[in-house]
Amino acid sequence: MQNRNSGRTFWLILGPCLALAVAALAYPIYVIRPFRPQGATELAAALAVLRFRPVFETLFVVVALAALVWYWRSESSLVRRFAAVAGALLVCAASGLSRVNVYEQMFHPLDRPAFSSATEATLDGKEKVIAITIGLAARAYPIRSMSYHHIVNDTVGGVPLVATY
Repeated sequence: MQNRNSGRTFWLILGPCLALAVAALAYPIYVIRPFRPQGATELAAALAVLRFRPVFETLFVVVALAALVWYWRSESSLVRRFAAVAGALLVCAASGLSRVNVYEQMFHPLDRPAFSSATEATLDGKEKVIAITIGLAARAYPIRSMSYHHIVNDTVGGVPLVATY
């Protein structure tokens, strides 16, 4: 009976740690996703989560690992022990993933862009572009593409440049 109570206690500790760790990881990504308008309140909440997330994620990991050590000592079943390890590792994984800036992964600079001539371009006539002319060389970077990459590293007329939007 003591193992059953220790198991319940462990999962009552680990469950909220895991749920909160995953929520702290997922909520800002859900709110601040590209090409989606955000409300002021939800954006403020997502930014607050981002600000305090490292402290809370660290706390979740410490609590999960402490509960795992306690449970490991009280539980004799290897299957239950390894299930507990798996649960604690999920908390650690959520904490580790929260340290990755997904926006840097999504919005990476565009290096070596490919171009077509103006006569071959398939742009809509009303599409906005960032246009650059240096000497006889010209480039046009569609805003639609720039809104995804934000930065294009290019060379125009032998001059290296960075176009940004």
